[in-house]
Amino acid sequence: MRGGAGKLWSNMDEIAEKIKRIEAEQKKRAERDKLAHYNTGKKKHKKQLAFHRCKKRNRWVFGGNRSGKTECGAVECVYLARGTHPYRKNRPNTFGWVVSLTSQVQRDVAQRKILSYLRPDWIADIIMSSGRKDAPASGVIDQIFVKNVFGGISVIGFKSCDQGRERFQGSSLDYVWFDEEPPEDIYDECRMRVLDRRGDIFGTMTPLKGLTFLYERIYLNPKNDPEVWYEFMEWADNPYLSKREIALLESTMDETALQSRRYGKFCAREGLVYPEFDESVHVIPPFAVPPSWQDTVSIDPGLRNPLSAHWYAVDFDGNVYVVAEHYRAGADVDEHAAAIHAISEQIGWKRDAKGRIAAIIDPAADARTLASAKSVTELFAERGILASTRVDKDVFSGIAQVKSYLSRKNNFPDLYIFSSCVNLIREFKSYFWGNGDSPVKRDDHAMDELRYYLMTKPKNMHTAEKTAIERDKERRIRRLKR
Repeated sequence: MRGGAGKLWSNMDEIAEKIKRIEAEQKKRAERDKLAHYNTGKKKHKKQLAFHRCKKRNRWVFGGNRSGKTECGAVECVYLARGTHPYRKNRPNTFGWVVSLTSQVQRDVAQRKILSYLRPDWIADIIMSSGRKDAPASGVIDQIFVKNVFGGISVIGFKSCDQGRERFQGSSLDYVWFDEEPPEDIYDECRMRVLDRRGDIFGTMTPLKGLTFLYERIYLNPKNDPEVWYEFMEWADNPYLSKREIALLESTMDETALQSRRYGKFCAREGLVYPEFDESVHVIPPFAVPPSWQDTVSIDPGLRNPLSAHWYAVDFDGNVYVVAEHYRAGADVDEHAAAIHAISEQIGWKRDAKGRIAAIIDPAADARTLASAKSVTELFAERGILASTRVDKDVFSGIAQVKSYLSRKNNFPDLYIFSSCVNLIREFKSYFWGNGDSPVKRDDHAMDELRYYLMTKPKNMHTAEKTAIERDKERRIRRLKR
């Protein structure tokens, strides 16, 4: 019996040793092919995957430090070089650039990340700018020649912004990855490099420089370029950062630093009025709004300046939906009234028995001038828009009310904006504090009438039993909110 037991224990020891060897080999294999294990486990980084899946040609990740933004930029380059991109049509023998701020940053960040995802047997050759080819990680790389799955060779080239614009001329490229924000002239030069091949621009950055050209051209996207796409990536999006680690990092920063370094948000010195606004949460696709949800239109009048009008709805839980928009400068009351009627007709908005539309408007619209014997309110009423001036214009209280509807940390109802309301969304993103407790008075017409509306404190207006259509709408909204 003892001999049999000893043999049994011996066999168990051998099995345990064999399991250890297998696990060690698996670990080595995983380290050799890090790309194969990228975003494949239980902990998936959803925003990294959204970046890779996006088919647009000018993509940006505005991310906090340690949010995972640089990782997805490096992986995108390797996908394109190898010809193994899982979500795009692959090209053979690609040529792309990785652009860093300096050669030292290139060596320590982007270059290091790319080398970590390139298996040694995928590398055909390396050309060094400085350092030894047999130890590329410790030097500065000029180009990596990568074997692709088509049987050819792709090239990943490295550039640094401190080389100057002239070093970015001449080449024709399939892609450019900006690791952090480049100077505008280099960005423009790189856009020219991808033009003839219909290549891609993508960038990963923490916006620490304030309201730069990328804030204006990418985040605000004033020309509505359909090829522009961006997302914000924060610490909580990274499944490998623990809540304890996030709390420790957060405790060392003030609110302005948090907005940039945690959430990847653009910040002026004075700061955004509504940092709580999050397009991925508060902007939703349009849907047909049930008549029982329809509330009123809110108007901030303007003739030379833009007139801003939005249509507001409230569901059974008190959640507010901004469902349509009229925003136009240089038009008279006739043109504005005609547009408001046309939009109301298009979306099936409610009217009274005489076909009139209810609205609220800035109390200043009641004033008469020497140029007109009638006020703007009276002129709108003659054109079938009954606009009440009984609104609370207190700026401080109004901003606090809007913040309550944007916040996800209290028991207030939520605010949702249809993606078709582009000017309201743009103003949210460019509404900054000035001196003291007042925002800068610039491009704030939609912000004003949103404030007027929310200060009316819309309540649950519905007492009748919900219809089947309304219950279905509620289910759809709950899915959108998730």
